[in-house]
Amino acid sequence: MKNLSYHEARLNKTRHELWGFSDYWNLSELIIMPDSVDNALHKCRLSYNGEIEVIKWEPYTARTIRKIQRVYDDNIDYRYKYEARDELNTLFAQRKDADEILIIKNGLVTDSLYCNVAFYNGNAWCTPNSPLLPGTQRACLLEAGVIREAEISENDLGKYSLVKLFNAMVGWENAAQLNIECIV
Repeated sequence: MKNLSYHEARLNKTRHELWGFSDYWNLSELIIMPDSVDNALHKCRLSYNGEIEVIKWEPYTARTIRKIQRVYDDNIDYRYKYEARDELNTLFAQRKDADEILIIKNGLVTDSLYCNVAFYNGNAWCTPNSPLLPGTQRACLLEAGVIREAEISENDLGKYSLVKLFNAMVGWENAAQLNIECIV
């Protein structure tokens, strides 16, 4: 499993902050890959509160992204990886003819529907310091120095030439990369 230590850290932080748990869950001990999972790419979905409720393995297919629609919500809160994504789905419904959304909150760039984002300025890849959900792949890329954090307002987008959309399932090397003009 990819970036397991980052997933563990986020899960244990969430358990502590939401429910006050201080014990540490070791995912490599809790998650056992079933024989039904083949060599194709699969997503492991773990639902929990005080205890693990469900572990699901689902085949994963990356989405094709050609156009990104800006959407706005100054009140959205998705700091924990909730199973309920109603607010995000409402924003996604505003995408018009685009394949993806770029969420702007209080004038600052955050994330897309399922991905963190990074922008290329000619010298470096910068990821917003205001993500809705600081993803595990984002944390790994920051630690490795592949990307760096920056305050990125909607007005700053013109300073960048490229955008990349990545998450734990879509690694940096396979991430959708588009010209900044694809953001409308």
